[in-house]
Amino acid sequence: MFDAALAQVAAALRPARDPWWVIGSAAVRLHGAETSVDDIDVLVSARDATRLLGDWPGAVTIGAASDRFRSHPFARLDGAALPIEVMADLELCTDGVWRRVSPATRVALAGVFVPGRDELGAILRAFGRDKDLARAGLLEPPDANLARR
Repeated sequence: MFDAALAQVAAALRPARDPWWVIGSAAVRLHGAETSVDDIDVLVSARDATRLLGDWPGAVTIGAASDRFRSHPFARLDGAALPIEVMADLELCTDGVWRRVSPATRVALAGVFVPGRDELGAILRAFGRDKDLARAGLLEPPDANLARR
């Protein structure tokens, strides 16, 4: 299901005008870490999200912002092998300041793009949730994890 979902993301974003990235657990797995993947999180521009949501053949559910994350818009796409969560112009609030999450690196893996391994880890640590911190830890070299014990 994972590979099929990635292929569906790649096909849906083929017409994208701006850079896009898969992040979250799917990106962690693509970087070679063993982790479960329940959905595919995708960072896109607002204009690419508008086209993607309009063209999506399945159900589209628009979500609301939280006190930590907001997107323009956030949407869940059903009908793919795994649900796809679209985060358009994602922003993260840290210390009361909203900052756009816009990776500087872009690595092609399995037909999709992900942030570089170190940058993905930094993004996940910035998100600060327990699940994101655990995923960031999976990206660290084994000797880095031993040094923390």
